[in-house]
Amino acid sequence: MTAALENYHARMQRVLDYIDRHLDDDLGLDVLSGVAAFSKYHFHRQFTATFGLSVHRYVQLARLKRASHQLANGDAQSVTDIAMEAGYDAPDAFARAFRQRFGQSPSSFRRSPQWEPWLAAFGPLNKARSQLMPTTFTPDDVTIREVAPTRVAIFEHRGDPDTIDATVQRFIAWRKARGMSPQTNPTFNIWYSERRPANPADYSMDLCIGLRADQTIDEETVKAGEIKLGEIPGGRCAVLRVTGDTHNLEPAALYLYRDWLPTSGEEMRDFPIYCQRFFLEGPELGTAAELFLPLR
Repeated sequence: MTAALENYHARMQRVLDYIDRHLDDDLGLDVLSGVAAFSKYHFHRQFTATFGLSVHRYVQLARLKRASHQLANGDAQSVTDIAMEAGYDAPDAFARAFRQRFGQSPSSFRRSPQWEPWLAAFGPLNKARSQLMPTTFTPDDVTIREVAPTRVAIFEHRGDPDTIDATVQRFIAWRKARGMSPQTNPTFNIWYSERRPANPADYSMDLCIGLRADQTIDEETVKAGEIKLGEIPGGRCAVLRVTGDTHNLEPAALYLYRDWLPTSGEEMRDFPIYCQRFFLEGPELGTAAELFLPLR
């Protein structure tokens, strides 16, 4: 990275740090462009180009994230006070925005937060924050593990990766309807293609729910083609754990294939690379993922 680019990134990082520390203050373009020492006439375009979302949306998400923590952590403040701190003039407007973003009202979230839609809603925020953080791994990050076979219910996604959200929502709804939470039934992704193949129609992946030995699936559901049943085979695997932004695991997969494997003396088995996704100890802390590269 050149010195000029490092300086540019440092100025943008300064803006993110300032937003974190001043959520109750004026976070308009004049203020933030001054923090970055960029022209206010271009700063909003620079911010969007760097982080993939506008300054206004970034600030809104950051304030909503703090508000959701206040609700979930039993903060004594009223919903009205939390709404005002989040920058909303009225609790009704806050409630609408909160429900639209998380699928729950603020009072419902306070009683029983649903963490999956919460994490999905902050995907753009987490992705933005990861833009300035280069993803690096070392051989010490990789372990070789003997993995047990896992029965799975499979939701196939075939075709343009930009349409995967619909498959994910169907996957989540099916699991919720059967009381299969990520804490009781592990979640896996199996990749059969590159993340961005030259032809989007060639994209291919499976979303899987791990099944216990005593769990059965309605035969009519299988016959109707809604899901398939299968197994992730057991055996030796190289395992690489990723925390923080787990929306794009391509850097981790590239590290395993391009850097770790050629120097490891290992050979791959005939099964695709896959990952298991799970919550950290506190769901509000986010998710982690472990990539599994099957070995002979």
